[in-house]
Amino acid sequence: MVSENPTGSLFTTIENKIATLSFGHPSSNSFPRELLDRLTNEFAVLSSNPAVSVIVIQSEGSGAFCAGASFDELLAVSDEAAGAHFFSGFAHLINAMRLCSKLIVGRVHGKAVGGGVGIASACDYTLATKNASIKLSELAIGIGPFVIEPVVSKKIGKTAMAEMTLAAHEWKTADWAAAKGLYANTFETIEELDAAIADFSAKLSSYNPEALLEMKKVLWEGTQHWDTLLLERAAISGKLVLSDFTRKALSQFKN
Repeated sequence: MVSENPTGSLFTTIENKIATLSFGHPSSNSFPRELLDRLTNEFAVLSSNPAVSVIVIQSEGSGAFCAGASFDELLAVSDEAAGAHFFSGFAHLINAMRLCSKLIVGRVHGKAVGGGVGIASACDYTLATKNASIKLSELAIGIGPFVIEPVVSKKIGKTAMAEMTLAAHEWKTADWAAAKGLYANTFETIEELDAAIADFSAKLSSYNPEALLEMKKVLWEGTQHWDTLLLERAAISGKLVLSDFTRKALSQFKN
């Protein structure tokens, strides 16, 4: 399956019960809302596909894995409703990954910022290269990583989440992310990463699909309230993005 347009690209291939989902965007694989919605829908489609046992999510190129939400669209937010809508994109995506009946393996080949960290955290098992540093820079522009906080905290714990969030200008290394549990393993090269992804996904797809489904449920126990929680968090960010502090910070960043 192929889905392409000017707001970014989305490709899905299915082979040997493994669906590989590839997204891309010229701006460091960031997400305009339209591309986020397409990715969210694709997880729902794959969730009900009996030919799929495992999903691998990856991004295009050899640069950044994902720079988060579209900066241009963030700058265009003009009222609280638009702000809540903007930030709800990642809320819907994370919930789609959470509710997906298939186990999701993340391939993080490069740096991840903001929502990109959220995607890596929402995967059930994530492998990365040594270049896959992570950063949550939201506080630096007057907002916060409110929507992705639950999934990042679930993966690495509240203390590590706080360390990342409060050090908003600081990159955390891939080794740090692995030590905290975000990455299951890290590799020196993309080639080594791809070999590990292929091997792990093949093994996982050979297991009993019913057992995989039950394991997925276990991994996400206690998150049923996220349907409302993440949208509430989106509303918080949607309000903060209109603050004088954030408007000034965004203007300086753009200039």
